[in-house]
Order: sequence, then C-alpha cells, then structure tokens
Amino acid sequence: MLYSAAAPPARALTQYLCMVRHGESLWNEENRFTGWVDVPLTDVGREQARAAGRLIRSTGIRFHVAYSSALSRAVETARIIIAELGYDVPLIVDPRLNERRYGDLEGLNKDRAAEAFGAELVRAWRRGFRSRPPGGESLEDVQRRVVPFFRNAVITDLREGRNVLLVAHGNTLRAIIAHIDGLSDEQVENLEVRSAVPILYTYDTASGRFVEKKVLG
Repeated sequence: MLYSAAAPPARALTQYLCMVRHGESLWNEENRFTGWVDVPLTDVGREQARAAGRLIRSTGIRFHVAYSSALSRAVETARIIIAELGYDVPLIVDPRLNERRYGDLEGLNKDRAAEAFGAELVRAWRRGFRSRPPGGESLEDVQRRVVPFFRNAVITDLREGRNVLLVAHGNTLRAIIAHIDGLSDEQVENLEVRSAVPILYTYDTASGRFVEKKVLG
C-alpha cells in the first residue's frame, strides 16, 4: 500500500493474545494419557485457573473474545478465568482446539506405558513433532488442524482490534507456539507449556507480526 507525503501511515497499534493451558485434570494428577477423553479438573486445577485469571487481570488488558477447546477441562478453565477478570467475555468453543489424540495410549499411566513400549519410544510419541502414537496424532497432525483455525479466527480478531484469550491443551498450544515462534523440530521437543501459566503475546497490527512474548508468573 502506498502513502503520499500528505497522508502518512497511521501509527501502529498493538493487540494481545493470551494463551493458557487448562488447570490440572484428574488424569494429570494420575499421570495418565488423556487426549480426547473428557476428564474434569481437580480442585487444584480450579485454583490454578483462578490464579491464572488474577494474573491476567493484573495486566490491565481487556479481552474481547475467548476461545477454548470442546473438552470440559479447558472450558471450565476458561470460564473460571473469565469470572476472575470481572467482566463478560464471549466464549467460543471449538473442537479444533482439542488436545492431540493419543489413540491406544489414552487412559494408560505414562510410567507403565514407558515400561511396556520403551521409554525412548514413548518420549518420541510425547515430545517429537512427527512421531505418531498407535491410533493417535503426531504434533504435526495437530498443527495441521489447529493452525488454519488459529489464522482464520484468532489472527482475524487481532487484526480487527480484538484482544483474544485462548484456553486449550499442552499439545495444541505447543503446535500454535511452534507456528508463531518458527521453532525447529528439536526446539519443539524441548518446549514445555505449564498448566494454567498464561503466555502473553503482543501483536503488531501494522506488520501483522507477533513482536513480544511474556510468560506471566
């Protein structure tokens, strides 16, 4: 787009994206693979969500729309956070933000799975970008499903001046962060997303880029 000397470009505006992994679920507590199984939060997870909401509120940023996966542990976390913010935020639920499918591993204790299949193979299934557990999704598969949604919904909101809260799962957030930050496969393997710890991105609407990232707490 060209600008004349008499009409300089408008000052760049920034918007905010805050992403949060849900609080502790019952199967997190039991160290089990969860995937798409709809497991509720524990009381600890609910308190983690309340603490996350207080941290987000302390930034002074007002959010205009929230997204969560269709799984109850993410939906409840999002609702608790919104309650802590103290004002209404429309919540949009979409299954494209659901956790990765762990297939045959779902419901298994992670330590016992490592004993049965071998620790190295289970680590590759859990942490690798392209490794796919039997009957499940790789992180690359998750990225293929979640990034189009992220571009069409979240980026559109940011460009149109809306700050966005997004509550999902460890692997869906890893897939989004890898996309935003341009991470290599090796960097993705070492990426940890902690439960109920908000990650705040600043989005520059002029350049269409994320320009700052902060982990709150």
